[in-house]
Amino acid sequence: MSDPSSINGGSVVAMAGKNCVAIACDLRLGMQALTISNDFPKIFKFNDAYLGLTGLATDVATLSEVFRYKVNLYNLREERNIEPETFSNLVSSTLYEKRFGPYFVSPVVAGINSKTGNPYICGFDLIGCINFAQDFVVGGTASPQLFGMCESLWEPNLEPEDLFETISQALMNGVDRDAMSGWGVVVYVITKDKVVKRLLKTRQD
Repeated sequence: MSDPSSINGGSVVAMAGKNCVAIACDLRLGMQALTISNDFPKIFKFNDAYLGLTGLATDVATLSEVFRYKVNLYNLREERNIEPETFSNLVSSTLYEKRFGPYFVSPVVAGINSKTGNPYICGFDLIGCINFAQDFVVGGTASPQLFGMCESLWEPNLEPEDLFETISQALMNGVDRDAMSGWGVVVYVITKDKVVKRLLKTRQD
């Protein structure tokens, strides 16, 4: 296969709403067309920031531990939790360090700034170039389908429940059209005072 980041499949999407953000991913782990698992986590929590990682499964596992190590060091050194904006710069610099032999991942960051309460989302390419967004960012093998679904369904200033419905429909319909993604969806809806996690069933084929 020409693109290592598509070998294991998987997709992730983040959306901004009114004082809230949502991030969702599918649960499939595959080896090209062969499905190996339907409970492979792709979203990781780092204080107030949520990181969605899709791509080569070994790089996803490695990077999640690298970021946990670096965030713990940051918390000890700075004596405060890392903000999503700061965390996105940490992701960018970590990926850029390996630019000559990159991690084959397409990360997405979502979170709420603990001081301002503003929603924050961004995406990256595999060497760490940040793609800031006010509406949504996508990553993974279903990206073309997700762009179309998100463009159709997303609206400004969505309330948390409406945002959950929008991101769920976008991801579920997007992965239905991608053989490398699917087998269940997990959705996080994040506001300043709480985080709601929901598991959704999708087609199992």
